[in-house]
Amino acid sequence: MVNGYSDMILIRAHHLLCLQGFQGYGYNKNFVNGMAQVIKDIEQYPYLALKIIDECDVICSYCPYNRDRVCQKKRDSPKRVKAVDLLVLRKLGLKNGARGTPKKLFSLVNRKLKTISDIQGICSDCEWKEQCHWVKNIS
Repeated sequence: MVNGYSDMILIRAHHLLCLQGFQGYGYNKNFVNGMAQVIKDIEQYPYLALKIIDECDVICSYCPYNRDRVCQKKRDSPKRVKAVDLLVLRKLGLKNGARGTPKKLFSLVNRKLKTISDIQGICSDCEWKEQCHWVKNIS
């Protein structure tokens, strides 16, 4: 057990992008601190596996819109967010539940998603897109 994780960290597929572009913005202070802690944990324990999923993850647990592991931000949020996760999985050639080290998975993301057209439908509606350094590096 490392910092509350057994041997892996559950991460939503689209959060593989968010983790790389996070700039300290978020829904509230709890979310920002939680996201920062997950990033710190991944950097501090790079040998922990990431399990890539299409449902609520450790980052979602800090979100004020998370109710019983379902996004309640907007009426269509659960369906829309899952569709984004499934699109990321498809574009990366991964299946739900795939595992890998952070280094391997971030490298895959950055190899497969290199252009604005590659992230079409993924980051389009993201409210943090303007602040995201990952998206800015693609632009």
